[in-house]
Amino acid sequence: MLKKVLILLMCLVIPLSFAGCKNNKGSGSSSDAEIDQFAPPAKGETIAIMKTSMGDIKIKFFPSVAPKAVENFITHAKNGYYDNVIFHRVINDFMIQGGDPTGTGMGGESIWNEPFEDEFSEKLRNYRGALSMANRGPNTNGSQFFIVQAPSDTITQDWIDQMKSNKFPDDVVAKYKEVGGTPWLDNKHTVFGQVYEGMDIVDKIAAVEVGANDKPVKDVRILGIEITTVP
Repeated sequence: MLKKVLILLMCLVIPLSFAGCKNNKGSGSSSDAEIDQFAPPAKGETIAIMKTSMGDIKIKFFPSVAPKAVENFITHAKNGYYDNVIFHRVINDFMIQGGDPTGTGMGGESIWNEPFEDEFSEKLRNYRGALSMANRGPNTNGSQFFIVQAPSDTITQDWIDQMKSNKFPDDVVAKYKEVGGTPWLDNKHTVFGQVYEGMDIVDKIAAVEVGANDKPVKDVRILGIEITTVP
């Protein structure tokens, strides 16, 4: 019951809107190649090792689908922009959010010093473990991001029925049911990466005690983000 209440409360903050999810694509969706969001990264592929005060999280990227979001994150990471930045908003069974150097949820900017456009695609979804851009509305991406933490048991029959009624592909509905995630954020927040190792750390961060505005009572920090390649 608590999980249902939490999801309903979040829908008041992030309006539920599946309309247009099938066809509304951003500039990063031109590639025709199939993408397996959950496949491990290939040899030579660029990855990020996010070193947090609670452990390491390893992330792969999707530059063919969301090139600007990937470039923005990797450049910020290499420049140390995210070093010692806190996860300022944490909601268990939903997501963990960071990337704001001010730690308030109101700051941060892109590497271009201005917001950049959304890069939506049918190829990537806000499944559990997705790395997505936080925003204030359409085409307002800056530096903030979140990692989807919602487990499979948050995908209730109500959500399944909503996805089906809004013509989500059968395989997408099945995957959400299998792994969890936040389907109402598809076509609202650009997915540009996926955690492939360290979801146990994401779960630990999501479970910390929080206070006002869902901010952890004790800071959880990104110590640094190493950008490297798979050997």
